[in-house]
Amino acid sequence: MSTFQAPKGTYDLIPPRSAKFLAVREAISAPLKNSGYGYIETPGFEDVALFSRGVGESTDIVSKEMYAFETKGGDQLALRPEGTASVLRAALEANLHKAGNLPVKLWYSGSYYRYEKPQAGRYRHFSQVGAEAIGTEDPALDAELIILADQAYRSLGLSQFRILLNSLGDKECRPVYREALQTFLRDLDLDEETRRRIEINPLRVLDDKRAEVQKQLTGAPMLRDFLCDACKAYHEEVRELLTAAGVVYEDDEKLVRGLDYYTRTTFEFVHDGLGSQSAVGGGGRYDGLSEMIGGPSLPSVGWALGVDRTVLALEAEGVELGIPATTSVYAVPLGDEARRVLFGLVTELRKAGVATDFAFGGRGLKGAMKNANRSGARYAIVAGERDLAEGAVQLKDMESGDQEAVALDALVATVRSRLA
Repeated sequence: MSTFQAPKGTYDLIPPRSAKFLAVREAISAPLKNSGYGYIETPGFEDVALFSRGVGESTDIVSKEMYAFETKGGDQLALRPEGTASVLRAALEANLHKAGNLPVKLWYSGSYYRYEKPQAGRYRHFSQVGAEAIGTEDPALDAELIILADQAYRSLGLSQFRILLNSLGDKECRPVYREALQTFLRDLDLDEETRRRIEINPLRVLDDKRAEVQKQLTGAPMLRDFLCDACKAYHEEVRELLTAAGVVYEDDEKLVRGLDYYTRTTFEFVHDGLGSQSAVGGGGRYDGLSEMIGGPSLPSVGWALGVDRTVLALEAEGVELGIPATTSVYAVPLGDEARRVLFGLVTELRKAGVATDFAFGGRGLKGAMKNANRSGARYAIVAGERDLAEGAVQLKDMESGDQEAVALDALVATVRSRLA
């Protein structure tokens, strides 16, 4: 056993379970690729100020969970705790918004880092697939992203998730609500840290999961009662578009989410089979984030879906993804000459698009065939001196056990035909 272990709150992805994660990433990204979203990849660390300005100083992410450090050159950096701020920063830096084709549609996949108390579904290193539509204010864009996420989850076979939907208002109506909420919260029996949060971002208090806090929030003013006419109309159109698309959602007037940059549409995907960490993904509109990080006005919307929690949701529902075996053909040489010939055939099969592996290490027939069976290969190719003298190899069906001689020059075509 190694002297070292994975850091606390992290995990290693190893076969065969890692195949689930790859399949989930592919399924989530597939609808995006089909809807005009281009791939973007950003560094794993950024300037600390990018997140403190964008995500918000009052959030747990920035105040408690962010991995921040100083480089040898004196730069203040942080491992990225979320993807939206990084993607928007990259889009602004590359002037993608000036190309004249708005919205700028981008999708990404990567690892993110938060210093949290590890538990099932909550890790210090986790994986997400996200999507951002930058530079356009349109309810249809909000609806599109929710529909694409719903489509991705259903393509995986998930059925027991729920979509929670709310509106957080905008710069016109939210200040009025903020003042009313602050007045209500100041009269509650809350700890000093929560009282500090009341003055910075009172909506975050509504997101507090502690029972003793939630109990006191009964009767708190609801944002829906303060929405301006424009925000009401915007939200109603999002709802109508989702309904027309057959997407089922639940109105949740208490849904806030943990980031400061959200405006208007906010939504969350939850799965009740995951216990306390029920959110598998979420997002919303963030019309003011660009200005917060020094850019022009670029109304935008996006989401991030957790790959880790999606895998847990699949397992909670007992969904099997039907992931194909990594190997279709396994070659077993008997002797040095067969080793040379079969290695060449393995290369030809791979060039022809057939997933093929080879019995390395000079194992005997019995041991090599055990490896062929463990690999999940549908066919095994076995050859010894007598087979090669006849210009053939033995092709064995690993399911039926049937075996037949196949000419060397016909092997690739025969295997491709059988697998098809």
